[in-house]
Amino acid sequence: MLNNSTVCDLLNIDYPIIQGGMAWIGTFELVSAVSNAGGLGIIGSGDAPTEWLKAQIRQTRERTDKPFAVNIMMMSPFLKDNLELVLAEKVGIVTFGGGNPGSYVPNLKEAGFKVVPVVSSVALARRLERLGADAIIAEGVESGGHIGETTTMALVPQVVSSIKVPVIAAGGIADGRGLVAALALGAQGVQMGTRFICSEECIAHPKFKEQIIEAHDRATVVTGQSTGHPVRCLENKLTHRFAVLEKAGASNAELEELGRGRLSLGVIQGNIEEGSLMAGQIAGLIKEVKPVKAIIQDIMAEAQQVIDVLGKFQSKR
Repeated sequence: MLNNSTVCDLLNIDYPIIQGGMAWIGTFELVSAVSNAGGLGIIGSGDAPTEWLKAQIRQTRERTDKPFAVNIMMMSPFLKDNLELVLAEKVGIVTFGGGNPGSYVPNLKEAGFKVVPVVSSVALARRLERLGADAIIAEGVESGGHIGETTTMALVPQVVSSIKVPVIAAGGIADGRGLVAALALGAQGVQMGTRFICSEECIAHPKFKEQIIEAHDRATVVTGQSTGHPVRCLENKLTHRFAVLEKAGASNAELEELGRGRLSLGVIQGNIEEGSLMAGQIAGLIKEVKPVKAIIQDIMAEAQQVIDVLGKFQSKR
């Protein structure tokens, strides 16, 4: 059965589906809905201040008694304060993104936390396993937001072959076919962000959701390559401005200034031309907004159908 994976046992969830910890839109509304539906909801702390995160944790607890996690962004100016809060609030599960959290893993483990970092390389996966990570999220270049350089198809099996803890696949996954493909690569579950943006419970602006629904297979672009922190977004006027500045040799400071405040402007305020619309390449597959519970149930049903079909192929040999 699909819900008998090691990841389900590790995180005490019903289905091997994890919601990406998306800044600004990984809020208690979405997080509690995912957890209540049998997946793992994740609060996306991004660069938000500690008081905001405290309110999100407590509002999530008011709406679910199921496990949920907090994603800590390594580039956040509130990194240490948010980690102290997570420890004090005893959330129990932490994911990390945007860097190497190795120095923080031992303290979290000592406090009894499950630690599940996001990585984009085999080397970092190995290092974090040695430091005590309970599972690894191997995220391919197809994903939205901050990305690495290797595709999910290539990265996941290499990480699986290099470590012993469970691996969760992320990047380019939005349906049951993607879940089965990830399992075939050796992963024990999947993390999805873009698919959950187009859920009824997600607070993302309707115009942002519409942009995802209208997206095609080449609708996303990568900006910030020259800074060393590339980001995948839906193409718009802002990404064009980034491209022009990068081609002209703009400094990191200039590019950072251009990007300041743009994520909220796009995903919350709905400025689809001047805001940053972080989304993965799988956006072109998403065609409707549905309740979180329906999204998860549909994925699990489709995955089982795919597995059944594959089993028929085997039985004919």
